[in-house]
Amino acid sequence: MGIADAVQAYTGLSPAAAVTVLALMLATYLIVSTLFVAPDAAAPAPEAPPKPAQQKEQGTEAAAEAEAEPFVPPFPDPVQVGEITLEQLRVYDGKDPAKSILIAIRGKVYDVSRGRLFYGPQGPYSLFAGRDASRALALMSFDLNDLTGDLEGLSPDELEVLQDWEEKFKERYPVVGHLPSSEDAVAGDQKGAELDHEGEES
Repeated sequence: MGIADAVQAYTGLSPAAAVTVLALMLATYLIVSTLFVAPDAAAPAPEAPPKPAQQKEQGTEAAAEAEAEPFVPPFPDPVQVGEITLEQLRVYDGKDPAKSILIAIRGKVYDVSRGRLFYGPQGPYSLFAGRDASRALALMSFDLNDLTGDLEGLSPDELEVLQDWEEKFKERYPVVGHLPSSEDAVAGDQKGAELDHEGEES
C-alpha cells in the first residue's frame, strides 16, 4: 500500500484534494497566528543609520534618565500596615499606582492590589477601595452611606453574605493590617461619610 492509497483510505480524499486541504489549513494557521503577535516581534526593526557624535551623547543621556526612573510593578508587594485608621486607609484607594489598594472587612485590612482591574480607579468595585466595605458587601450595595463597618440591624442572611465575601477575600488576598477598636471605627466612619457628602455637594 503506497502513501497515496493510505491518504485516500484514511481521509476519503484523493491525494491532490488532501494536499490542497493541508495547504489551506497551513495558510490559515499562519494568517491567524500573525494576528496574535506583537507588531515589534512580527518584523525585525530596521537598523538605524549611524548618528553623529553629538546625537549619540544626547541619546545616552536620555537613556540614562530613563533608567534612573524606578520601575513601578503592576501591583506592589503586600506591605504590613498594622493598625490603620479609616482616614489613613483612604490613601490606599488605587489612585496612586505606587501604593497598594486596601479594603477593610470586619476590621481586617486586605491588600487587593492583585485585583486592580476590579478595585482600581476604573474598576467596577472602585468605590470599596480605601474603605471599610463590610456593610456594603453584606447588603450588596454601592451606596456611599453603606461604606461602613457598622453591622447593626443586618439580618442573618445579610451577615451570611458578608461571611461569604470575607471567605473569598481570605482565599485571594493577604491580610496586611487591622482597624482600631470598633468604637473608634464607627466614629471614623461617621467622619468619612461627612467628608463624602461634602465632596458630592461641591
